[in-house]
Amino acid sequence: MQDRARELRKELTPAEKKLWSYLRLGQLDGWQWRKQHAVGTYSVDFFCAKAKLVIEVDGDTHADPDQAAYDAERTRWLNEQQHYRVLRFTNVEIHRHIEAVLERIQEALKEPPS
Repeated sequence: MQDRARELRKELTPAEKKLWSYLRLGQLDGWQWRKQHAVGTYSVDFFCAKAKLVIEVDGDTHADPDQAAYDAERTRWLNEQQHYRVLRFTNVEIHRHIEAVLERIQEALKEPPS
């Protein structure tokens, strides 16, 4: 899993690159983020350990019913087994409404981890 996460770090989608440009180097209120971080058997798009917060960026493939079921199971596992909060954003949200996306992330960061 670590090797796959390492590969994914080099292959960010345009939406992931855009969001990463706001998260990296503590630019968002000083919070430290990791991109394409391995958690169990999964690789999450962005991970903030201190806040126990995961951000997933959903592209067009996430509309597929099989992918949606996989995403739901993964989110359930992250929530219930790992006690991480998961925020999901679409590529469209990131490209067209980045300020609203960043506001939602900042609001989640203000909430104490469970």
